[in-house]
Amino acid sequence: MGTVYITQEDCFIGKIDERLTVKFDKKLILDVPLIKVDGVVVLGRATISPATIYELLQRHIPLTFLTEYGRYLGRLEPEVTKNLFVRKAQWQAAGESSQAIHLVQSFVRGKLKNYRNILIRRQRDTNLDLSKNIQRIEQTIAPIDTTQNINSLRGLEGAGSAAYFGCFNQLIRNPEFEFSVRDRRPPKDPVNSLLSFGYSLLRHDVQGAINIVGFDPYLGYLHCERYGRPSLALDVMEEFRPLVTDAVVLSALNKRFFTPADFVTEPLSGAVSLTPSGRKTFLRLYTQKKQSEFKHPVLGRKCSYQEAFELQARLLAKYLMGETEKYPPLILK
Repeated sequence: MGTVYITQEDCFIGKIDERLTVKFDKKLILDVPLIKVDGVVVLGRATISPATIYELLQRHIPLTFLTEYGRYLGRLEPEVTKNLFVRKAQWQAAGESSQAIHLVQSFVRGKLKNYRNILIRRQRDTNLDLSKNIQRIEQTIAPIDTTQNINSLRGLEGAGSAAYFGCFNQLIRNPEFEFSVRDRRPPKDPVNSLLSFGYSLLRHDVQGAINIVGFDPYLGYLHCERYGRPSLALDVMEEFRPLVTDAVVLSALNKRFFTPADFVTEPLSGAVSLTPSGRKTFLRLYTQKKQSEFKHPVLGRKCSYQEAFELQARLLAKYLMGETEKYPPLILK
């Protein structure tokens, strides 16, 4: 099963023997074997029994809390792995070291090349003319390998992302939805709401993977250090954003899984979010995407995106430990 998503507001999460249970209004609404659970994500308010928390910690199953609108709140997980050497290498590379610069180059290159490839595919498969945006992204990719300053690399990432989102609305073939600009705090339209929700789910999965490998999730290279921010998880997420979340959002909109009725707007903040039924639909689509398989371009074998989160984290560890000369970001054509 992988990750269990609990969307029922004010439910009770418990356990019976070796099974995770969820009840609402005294009725059992979920009953799954704990052996099949890799993670638990709770959206909105819920009560969880101490015995269940103990069992999740014992089984090394992370528990993540999001608001009902998908904003990340926090995470409960077991003790970090005992692989001190991975974290030591991670900390030694901090700052403007040659390793850190190489990693930031790789994260940015992976993200922007995946952006470019999405636009190339869409232009090839439709009558859209995206050549100007593709060219702008290629212009930001070109200087990456010769740019030796992390702030400058962040600027390239920002310019490439702006070119991609500048034509994102053209990728949406559903006249009921429009996208003008990336708006996330809070999202003020349905498309941004879907993107933000998807990125929150992706963060949960990627952070779980880097914790398994033994990293400190709060020390990153591309993303600045900030109290409480899992910067390394956000770094590794970059190459997966277009491959997983953006792909799910575009597919869901273009296949008309959603209508405007699946979204609600908060009267005070203007924040837009999915209805409970809309969240269930998105979670189903996201889970299907995570479980879909592709041929890993570096390892040369099939894997799911869920597996790829950990595979990329392990490739990152190998690079920082000096076992490989480069970190290869996941780039798919």
